[in-house]
Amino acid sequence: MSSPARPTREQLLASVDRTIPDVIGPGLRVLFCGINPGLWSGWSGHHFARPGNRFWPALHASGFTPRRLDPGEEQEVLGLGLGITNVVARATAAAADLTDDELRAGRHELERKVLAHAPRTLAVLGITAYRTAFGRPRAALGEQPDHVIGTTRVWVLPNPSGLNAHHTPADLARLFATLREAVQPPHG
Repeated sequence: MSSPARPTREQLLASVDRTIPDVIGPGLRVLFCGINPGLWSGWSGHHFARPGNRFWPALHASGFTPRRLDPGEEQEVLGLGLGITNVVARATAAAADLTDDELRAGRHELERKVLAHAPRTLAVLGITAYRTAFGRPRAALGEQPDHVIGTTRVWVLPNPSGLNAHHTPADLARLFATLREAVQPPHG
């Protein structure tokens, strides 16, 4: 599927505070949770839509998807036992535009979704946002052994935004693959 045309500056600015629907359902292996939609996602109505965002490439390179999906194909992840949501629903130019109070309030809505849908694993994409939203200032990347929501295990992975220079695409693929291996159904 081809990516949509590029939005104008005015279209992006008009996307501030828009929300996009979750890609969520019962029986998920992993519910991926972004911090919040960016303006490109607000404009397009699709998760991780900005060119340069590394979510879709990392999902494929780690083995979660059989091919690289485009944001407009996001519903296809449901058939793979995956879903997508955000800590905060409203679109902003950058995650830094969110307040700590918004992140903490978003956590409560996220916990409600997790309890309602009971994915096996919640993967929060962004260590700083996770630390703030969940009040865990010393959390590290990976599984959070002391944090479970209902029956759902919690993992933290790096923010895949192209603005996050702390992790290379290869790092993201490796870290996403570690999660995939942990949630892979046993062979037999």
